[in-house]
Amino acid sequence: MDVSPLAQTRAGTARYINGLLRELDGRDEVDVRRLSFGGSARPWNLPRDALWYPFMLSRAARDLDVLHCPTYRGPIVGRAPLVVTVHDLAVLRHPDAFNRWSRWYGPRVVPRVVRAARIVIAVSEFTKRELIELLDVPAEKIRVIPNAVEDAFTRNGPAAEGEYVLAVGTLEPRKNLVRVVDAARSLDVELRVVGARGWGGVEVGGNGVRWLGEVPDDELAELYRGARCVAYPSLYEGFGIPVLEAMACGTPVVTSRGGATEELADGAAVLVDPLDPAAIAAGIERAASQRDELVARGLRRAQAFSWKSIADMTVGVYNELVA
Repeated sequence: MDVSPLAQTRAGTARYINGLLRELDGRDEVDVRRLSFGGSARPWNLPRDALWYPFMLSRAARDLDVLHCPTYRGPIVGRAPLVVTVHDLAVLRHPDAFNRWSRWYGPRVVPRVVRAARIVIAVSEFTKRELIELLDVPAEKIRVIPNAVEDAFTRNGPAAEGEYVLAVGTLEPRKNLVRVVDAARSLDVELRVVGARGWGGVEVGGNGVRWLGEVPDDELAELYRGARCVAYPSLYEGFGIPVLEAMACGTPVVTSRGGATEELADGAAVLVDPLDPAAIAAGIERAASQRDELVARGLRRAQAFSWKSIADMTVGVYNELVA
């Protein structure tokens, strides 16, 4: 497995890789070799994309039974059968939300990597549909295998103090934080934001808004438990791990209508128009008024996702390629 993305992010992709590896490492039927290149500093990003993925990775994996690239960055030729996990196709659907390099790289390289894969793992039915629509991937080549949550995210445990709404996500345009800020201020309720600094000039803070940066999982779980609700009206997601984490912690969720997070919530969240701050504000109020009902639904929904079942399905994909 290519684990180079762990040097670049601690967000959703990293949670997927770490959760899957932790479960696979305890299994006798699969022996995972970790392959990586470069460090965490920004100057490593270009060499990874220009050298590691198109040339070096396939050589490092030439003697393996299967190469699993847990993002759509991967080789386009190689000896080992390739499995690629696609979390979303935001770089193709909303290129304006990405930096110049990603806007160039996405449409030129991602389709070729996906074509080179023998099997493509999509983290949701929504992402499967995106793969079919945007990249013309045959449906029979796609396996839908979702994400899960870390053990820290449970209803049992301490809760942060205060009356606040919580937003979780990297500071980037796609996370729609500016509209969440407007919604919270219109309700005169404190908004706490957890997430790494990103790109696109997104800044939050002041006037009832506290940006907490990145926090450890145990602290994030406390923030989930103490929140009036979690507001996650992202403009585009392939899955939406914070929605699942919040539900696992017994916290009502407000999220976007019409995308992957609606699929994930499956009736256990308040759905809103993410482009309308007034609708987001109304959703926050509704989440508070229906708290008991939403908490019960969310807890049941979160129980449907486990790293064990995800690892079972992923090993099944590997076995398809070595049978």
